[in-house]
Amino acid sequence: MAKREDSFNRSENRGRVNGPANRDIRFEKAAKALKKAIERNRLGHPIIVEGLKDVRCLKTLGFLGKIETINRGWDRSKLIANLYEKYGDFDSGDGGAPMILLMDWDRTGGKLQTSIRNRLESMDVKVDESLRTCLIKVMKPEGRTVESLEPHANSLLEKINSLQE
Repeated sequence: MAKREDSFNRSENRGRVNGPANRDIRFEKAAKALKKAIERNRLGHPIIVEGLKDVRCLKTLGFLGKIETINRGWDRSKLIANLYEKYGDFDSGDGGAPMILLMDWDRTGGKLQTSIRNRLESMDVKVDESLRTCLIKVMKPEGRTVESLEPHANSLLEKINSLQE
C-alpha cells in the first residue's frame, strides 16, 4: 500500500499535542513555568492545590509563599467563599491573576480545576492556570499528579537555578 503524501504524521504532530520527546527540553520548559510561579508565589499570590502531598512537593520545589489546599473537608461553596474573602481582591502590582490554580492533570483534577475556575471567575476573580497548562504538556510521561513531580525535584531545581534572572 502506497503512503500518501498528505497523510497524518504522528511524529511531526507529537510536539504540539504531548510536548517534546526530549526529557531535557521538557524539564527546561517545566523549570521556566515553575520559576515564574515561584516568583509570583513569593510576591503573595497563593497557589491552590488538592492536598498535603502536593504542598510537600511544592515546598520541595522551592515554593515559599502561601499554599492552600482544597481537601479540607469543606464543601466547594465554602471553599470558594473562603478563597474569595482571602484573595479575591489581592493585587501584588504585577497585574496578574490573584491566585495560581494547580490541580492534578488527571480526570478528577481537570473537573476540580474547571469547577473552581468557573466559580471564581463568576465572581470576577481571575485565576492563573499557566503552570498547570505547561505541566500537562511537558510532564505527562512522568506522572499525572502534582506529587509525581517530587522524585524529579533535584533535576527540576537544577534547571530552575540555572535559569537567568
